[in-house]
Amino acid sequence: MRDLAVGVLRDCHRFVLMVVFSSVALSVQGYVFGQSGLPVGPVGQPGGLSNAGGGEVVPSLQGVPSVPSIEGLSAAGAQPVGAQPVGAQPVGGQVSGVGNPLGVKVHERLELPRDAGQYWVEYDLKPYTMALKGVDRPQQAVIDWIIRETGSDLWFQEPVGVLTADRSTLRVYHNAGMQKVVAQVYERFVNGINEPQVYSLRLITIGNPNWRSKALPLMRSAAARSPGVSAWLMPKENGAIVMAQLRQRQDVRELQSVDLRLVQGQTQVIEQMRPRNYLREYAPNTTSAWPPLTPTYGEIQEGYRMVFSPLLSLDGSTMDMMLKCQVDQVEKMNAVPLEVPGAGGAYQVEVPQMITWQMAERFKWPTDHVLILSCGVIAPPVVNAQSTLLTGGAGGLFGINRILPDLSFQKQDAILVVEYRGSASTQLVPGGIAAGGLAPGGVAAGGVATGGTANGGVPAVGMTNGVGTGVMVPGVAGGNSLRGRY
Repeated sequence: MRDLAVGVLRDCHRFVLMVVFSSVALSVQGYVFGQSGLPVGPVGQPGGLSNAGGGEVVPSLQGVPSVPSIEGLSAAGAQPVGAQPVGAQPVGGQVSGVGNPLGVKVHERLELPRDAGQYWVEYDLKPYTMALKGVDRPQQAVIDWIIRETGSDLWFQEPVGVLTADRSTLRVYHNAGMQKVVAQVYERFVNGINEPQVYSLRLITIGNPNWRSKALPLMRSAAARSPGVSAWLMPKENGAIVMAQLRQRQDVRELQSVDLRLVQGQTQVIEQMRPRNYLREYAPNTTSAWPPLTPTYGEIQEGYRMVFSPLLSLDGSTMDMMLKCQVDQVEKMNAVPLEVPGAGGAYQVEVPQMITWQMAERFKWPTDHVLILSCGVIAPPVVNAQSTLLTGGAGGLFGINRILPDLSFQKQDAILVVEYRGSASTQLVPGGIAAGGLAPGGVAAGGVATGGTANGGVPAVGMTNGVGTGVMVPGVAGGNSLRGRY
C-alpha cells in the first residue's frame, strides 16, 4: 500500500511539472514573436498555427507582420488593435503611439492649426447656384476658378488650408492673403453678370502660314506659354478685316464654328471624335482547329477636343478664358508581317503612327477685342481620312484617290478665333454664325458640343441634336461632313 501511494504521488508531481513547463514555453514563445512583430495566434503560436488535422503545423501567413486595420475608425473613439485615441493615457505605461504602426489618431474634436494666421470663412453661393437648378454641381465652377487663380499647391502644403463647397456654401480656411484672392473670385460669380452670355469659337485650318503677312499689321501679340502657340489680340473691326482676307484664300477650311451660350464660369466641351479600328495582334483559336489564329482588333479615338470656360469681370469689360485643346490623329498604319511557323497563310499586324498635339492656356483680354490663337503648322484636326482634291471624300472616282496625295494629312496652320458676343438675350443670331463668319448656316464639320467638367454646358446655338450642317467653305473641295461616312 505504501509503495502504491508513493507511485501516485510521483506521477502527480511529474504531471504538474509538465504543465508548468508547457505554460512557460508558450509564454516565452508568444513574447518572442510579439516583440519581433510576427502575428501571434490564439494559442501563442505565430500566425495562428493550425494543427486540427493532426498533421504538420503550418503558419497561415508565412511570417508576414500583422498591420492593424483602419476599418471601424470613427470620431466616437473606435480604433484598431494597437491604436490609441488622442488624449488617452498609455496602457501599461507605454508611450502614446507605440504599438500603432499606422500612427492613426482619431479626434473627437479637432482645433485647426492657426500658426500662419488662418481663419474660417463661409461664402454664400445661393445667389449664383439658384439660377442653375438644372446643372449638376454648379459650385464646381467656383472651385475650379479659385484653383486656377491660386494654384493647387498652396492647398496641399503648409500652412494647413481647406477649400470645399456645396450648392449653398463655399467654405475656406486659410490666411488673409488667400482669403482675399478667394473673395475676389467669389464676387465675380455672385455679383457679376449671371445671365447667359454668347461666345463665338471658330476652328480654321490654313494650308500656308503666309496669311500672317497681311494680318499681322492688324494685330498685337499676346503672351502664350505652350510651345509653338502664338496669340494675338485685335479690335473687332480688325477682326472682320482678317476674316475677309481668309475668305479669299483657297486653302482655308473651317472645321468648327459655334456660338456657345454659357453662364459665368461654367465649362463647355466641344469635340469631334471617331473610332478607328486596326489589326493589333493574333491570338490562338480556342474554339476550332482552323484557322489556328484569330485576329484581335484595337481602337483609337481620332479627332479633336476643346474645353472652354470663360469668366467675365464684374463690369464685363474684360474676360478670363481657360482653354484646353487636344488633337489625336493617325498619320498612317504601318503593316508588319508576322512569321508564324506551321500556321499557314500570310499574317500581318498594324502599328498606328500617331500625331498628337495638345495645349492648355489661360488668357485675359478686353471683351471688345478678338483673340486669335495659332497652334503652328500641325496635323489638321480632322477625322475625314479619305478626302482628296477631286474626290472630296468619295470612295472612288475611277481610283483617282489612289493617285493623288491625301491632303487631309498634310501639315496645316490651325487657328482658333474667340470672340465675346454679349448677352444671350440681345446678341443671339438665328441660324448659327453671326455676320462676319467664314460660312453661313451653323456648325461646320459635324462638331458636337457637350457639357463640360462642371456639367454646365449648353448646346451651341444653331445646332440640331449637336450635329452641324457640314458647311463647305467656297473654293475648298470636299467639305468635312461626317454624315454617311462611318
